[in-house]
Amino acid sequence: MKKIHIVILVGIAVCIMILLSFMGDLSTYETLASARQKEGKTVTVIAKLDKSVAAPIEYDPAKNPNLTQFYVIDSLGNRAQVRYYFEKPFDMEKSDRIVLKGKMKGEIFEITSKDGILIKCPSKYKDDPKAAQNNLTQN
Repeated sequence: MKKIHIVILVGIAVCIMILLSFMGDLSTYETLASARQKEGKTVTVIAKLDKSVAAPIEYDPAKNPNLTQFYVIDSLGNRAQVRYYFEKPFDMEKSDRIVLKGKMKGEIFEITSKDGILIKCPSKYKDDPKAAQNNLTQN
């Protein structure tokens, strides 16, 4: 076998090992029902804040500054309580969607990582035709 063939085989083997190491970091989005079936395992869920509850967000910094509790509804209509063990994210009430990364424990979705919640604000992502037209005419 030529040296070039050996170098190519080693290169291919290294590429395969790198790809396999990244495969463990890939995550798929789950529903709350599938998250309940995978209790104790870290999952990512896309949901929206349930605003039908009388007090949708419970956060009392005087009592416990590291606990925020609220309810969410996923795309299939499943509802769950969420416990986020950090301060309440800014403008959470205005969110369109919330991406949650945590674990189900019984009927409660627990988030113990600071970056386990991502708030999607609708005003930042929706197109405004009048604003776009104004920007075009000003430039």
